[in-house]
Amino acid sequence: MFGAGRSATCLIDYLLTNAPRQKWHVTVVDSDLMLIKSKTGKSYYVTPVAIDIRDQQARQTLVEETDLVISLLPPSLHILVAKDCLQYRRHLLTASYTDPDVKKLEKDIRQAGLLFMYEMGLDPGIDHMSAMKVIHSIEKKGGLIYSFKSYCGGLISPESNDNPWQYKITWNARNVVLAGQSGATYKDKGKVKELNHEQLFDQSKTIVIPGLGKLAFYPNRDSLTYMSSYNLDNIPTFMRATLRYPDFCEGWSAVIRLGLTDDSRKIQTDNLSYFKWATQHVKTDKQLSNEENVALFLGVSSKSKVIRQLKYLGLLNGEVINQGEQTNAAVLQQVMESRLGMSPNDKDMIVMMHEIEFERRNIATRMHSYMIVQGEDNLRTAMAKTVGLPLGITAKLLLQEKITLTGLHIPVMPEVYNPVLKELEEHDIRFEESFE
Repeated sequence: MFGAGRSATCLIDYLLTNAPRQKWHVTVVDSDLMLIKSKTGKSYYVTPVAIDIRDQQARQTLVEETDLVISLLPPSLHILVAKDCLQYRRHLLTASYTDPDVKKLEKDIRQAGLLFMYEMGLDPGIDHMSAMKVIHSIEKKGGLIYSFKSYCGGLISPESNDNPWQYKITWNARNVVLAGQSGATYKDKGKVKELNHEQLFDQSKTIVIPGLGKLAFYPNRDSLTYMSSYNLDNIPTFMRATLRYPDFCEGWSAVIRLGLTDDSRKIQTDNLSYFKWATQHVKTDKQLSNEENVALFLGVSSKSKVIRQLKYLGLLNGEVINQGEQTNAAVLQQVMESRLGMSPNDKDMIVMMHEIEFERRNIATRMHSYMIVQGEDNLRTAMAKTVGLPLGITAKLLLQEKITLTGLHIPVMPEVYNPVLKELEEHDIRFEESFE
């Protein structure tokens, strides 16, 4: 297993809990030995190994000695492990998106009789499996699907929701900062819609989640690439979206308009105050207060919720950054980690919902299939649970030879989603359904 970061905690727990019964041994690899040991404890069934992941010889030695590789590395490093797995004929599981580099290896993976299962986490992962189970069920009964919308969000649990952003970092902060930078593409009532980064959060609409109330959503990446994966190529409406509390979307729209998510160029932050940094694109008036200057630029009241949010992040004060040359995105990431980090007793929450409209025997039906998962604390988070457990379960099934699939895949087939979803229910990860 490569990577011992936030999402690894519950996966390591699962692998080590199953190790005595399954008679397997787990090698956990990361650049930080103390981090690995903090998650593995003193289990007899684990070997912690610290290497530089870019050290080809060290990495390949580990791959050669194993039967199965799980990668929780940053996306750009997956291809290194994928090529090693191909060279030494090892199966590979990861929660990351399939990318153009691994797709070039597709033929070789298939010919080698290997399984490279990508997108086997939460989103992507549980979303694919739960959606396909519902889609196949509807089609089996003669239903004709004409609208598919899928929503997922990593949120803070209501009991820990105590700041004006209604958000805390439960995942990789950099991913949060850069979310939506490439815009989004989806299909609505037969028309392809394209939104750029600046439009995404302005366009936020809301849906109602049973037991939680209204959540905002914004379209996620390029939804259209999954239409063929789901065998829904010709339906009029198809969208995948991210969920947030409404206040977050409103505040984040302001952050984008201030240009603070830009990752393309570096600026000198030594002796630069957070206010000067936050207003680098704002024409300020010395006769106005900091709040008034920003409010005027954003077209809101200086007493508004958005200004309270920016003040909460410390962006309107004279404190100096002093981080040397940094991109705006890097500074914002540091701010988010500092001001919106989880406290030890905080709990996160994962919310996922599929909204599917279909026709059967001339009766139009709207179906909701939804899941809410609560975290235990700031280590065994709902995010770590829902990303890690699908990988652990799939690893077990593969090593037991209960999955015989080969090639490069995402988990959209019954052979995979049925047993994985069934075992996830044992860990309180389950879907409720309603029809109207």
